[in-house]
Formats: sequence, structure tokens, C-alpha cells
Amino acid sequence: MFSTASVRSVAVGGQQLRVAVRPGDQSRVPLLLINGIGASFDLLQPLVDALEPSLEVIRFDVPGVGGSPLPAVPYRFTGLCRMVARMLSELGYDAVDVLGISWGGGVAQHFAIFQRARCRRLVLVSTATGSLMIPASPAILARMVTPRRYLDRHYLARVAPILYGGTARTEPERIVAAMHSHLRVGSPRGYLYQLTAGMAWTSLPFLPLLRQQTLVMSGDDDPIIPLANAHLMHRLIPNSRLHVYHGGHLGLVTEAVELAPVVDSFLAAP
Repeated sequence: MFSTASVRSVAVGGQQLRVAVRPGDQSRVPLLLINGIGASFDLLQPLVDALEPSLEVIRFDVPGVGGSPLPAVPYRFTGLCRMVARMLSELGYDAVDVLGISWGGGVAQHFAIFQRARCRRLVLVSTATGSLMIPASPAILARMVTPRRYLDRHYLARVAPILYGGTARTEPERIVAAMHSHLRVGSPRGYLYQLTAGMAWTSLPFLPLLRQQTLVMSGDDDPIIPLANAHLMHRLIPNSRLHVYHGGHLGLVTEAVELAPVVDSFLAAP
């Protein structure tokens, strides 16, 4: 039996954020999820459902995405991480574990180093080191600069196999269902703000300074973030472990039942 998440709007310094909290039994450090570009927190519902019910899970829509309105001005990772820290304070949390996927993995890295006291453990999924990384092919990158896949399900059905890899190659309808059944889409300008937030940002200089225990997870068939990036991050982060799974960029969604126990055992370990 899964606990029902409470969804509400939280004001943080003049910005409203749509937030969902699935309660746990308060015996564990809560987990904060930071989603990929263009996606509202609803996309990670399969992961939340597959995690142990004892684990409290916090999700939010970044400004301009899903149910969070556009900010007055564009933002950078530094400002977004300060906003996240203030959001946690508004919700009554001190330290949390943080899981970031794809674009959200970049935010999670920045949060872990610059809001160190708020982050106990770190999980980085299908992500990389920012502008200095082993890039995807130009054809993949060209499809990532627009939110069209969130707006046009027929277009997504065509590009999902080459864009997301893994299960999407044989069952693209699963990706279409996950991204179009319950996902709340923000404005194109919100997507643009996300693209520019991490522009010229890289985590390469500070990854060796991370002190959190870190789990790096990557699929062996990820066209957007090639697997070599996970190996690079694992080598650079001192206290890290690497888990390579058979799947693509959205393994946390399509293979949630298999991957949730990996995340949970890492977070629950002494």
C-alpha cells in the first residue's frame, strides 16, 4: 500500500513552487528528487511508487515547468540551489539525501557542493559534468534544444527509440505513456530557462571536493548521456560507487522496479 503524496504550492522568495511530499515513517533521511529538463515531477512517479514506503520523498517543479509558474527573470544553478535550500527550510527539513536525473543531476551536483550541510548522500542518474562532458551525437543534441517531444506524442513516438535508448527501442509506447499520460508541461520559455541555467556550467573542477557518499547510475544504452560520463564522474568523486544497468536514459521510469532497490539500499546503508 503506497502512501499518498500531498501536493501544494510553496512560496519561496516570491516564487511559487509546486511541491509533492510522500510521507515516510521519519526513521530515515528524506529523499529530494530533482527531475530532468522539461519534465514535471510526475514523470518520476514509477520510481516513487517502487521505493520503500518508509522513505519520505520530496519532489518539486522547477520555475517555469509543470505547475510552477515562470520566474520573473532567468536563473542559474546557484540561484536555483539557494531556492531549493529555502524550499526545504519552508517545508521543515534540515538535511536530505538528493537524487538528480539528467539535467537535475547537474543541479544535484551543484547543490551537494554549495549547500553541503543540506545534502547527506547523493545519487546521480543519467547525468554528466555539464558543458565539459563526453557529448551525445549532434542529431541527439538537436532534438534536445526544443520541448517538442513533450508537446507532440506522435513526434515522441518517432524519436523515442533513438533519443532515449533502452526500453524505448523496443517499446516506445511506454515512454509516450509515461511522458504524456500525467505529465504537466510548462511553457517553452520555461524550457529555455532550464537550457540557459546550466550554460557554460561544469562540475569538473569541484567533483574531487565532494564529500558526500555518492552513487553514480547510468544505463548501458543512453544516447543522451553516453556511459563514459558515468565512469568519468566515478573516477573524480572520491567517495563514490558506480552502478551500470541494462537500459536507457529513462531507466528510472521504465525499470523503476529493478532500480529503486539499488537506490534504497544505498541510502539505507550505515
